[in-house]
Amino acid sequence: MTKLPKGKAAIAGAIGSAAIAAALLYANKRREKKNKPDQPGPIPSGEKPETD
Repeated sequence: MTKLPKGKAAIAGAIGSAAIAAALLYANKRREKKNKPDQPGPIPSGEKPETD
């Protein structure tokens, strides 16, 4: 295994950590969007809807 200088190892670790954090945030955002309905349903007013 090759030895990296401390600076390069720190940069690689930071990039890796940021990539993992971004992936988790993206997955969480998609999960929340999936669970929400696209549009809310009609507000019930007690009246019968008029149809043709």
